[in-house]
Amino acid sequence: MTDPIADMLTRIRNALMARKPEVLIPYSTLKFSIAKILEVERFVQAIDRLPVGNARRRGKTPHLHIRVRLRYGEQGRPVIRVLERVSKPGRRVYCKYLEIPRVQNDYGIAILSTPKGVMTSREAKKQKVGGEVLCKVW
Repeated sequence: MTDPIADMLTRIRNALMARKPEVLIPYSTLKFSIAKILEVERFVQAIDRLPVGNARRRGKTPHLHIRVRLRYGEQGRPVIRVLERVSKPGRRVYCKYLEIPRVQNDYGIAILSTPKGVMTSREAKKQKVGGEVLCKVW
């Protein structure tokens, strides 16, 4: 069983270690929502949706990718220090809103999939909604 979210996080981690300016990730709505949160929280510079391959195939939609432009700080150090998958296909991790984890004493974020959409741990606490803890970032 493959885990597309873990694949996305691994691609970002590998690109950061190799000091790449950007990384391409196969598109899905969930992965785009996670990337959008990383952009809003200023862990990455920007994200774009890119059509890949021959877009003029008869009646077929082009394949999409997410281009994530990575952010580096002083002396070329990555802004993202840790990008960790929490809930996995073999072991799902859910929490109520009162049990939402604090990441690095609130210097980092947890990304949750809730009934109201994908959001950060801070937003989920404000809206008093729990869900599946997808990953932690700091």
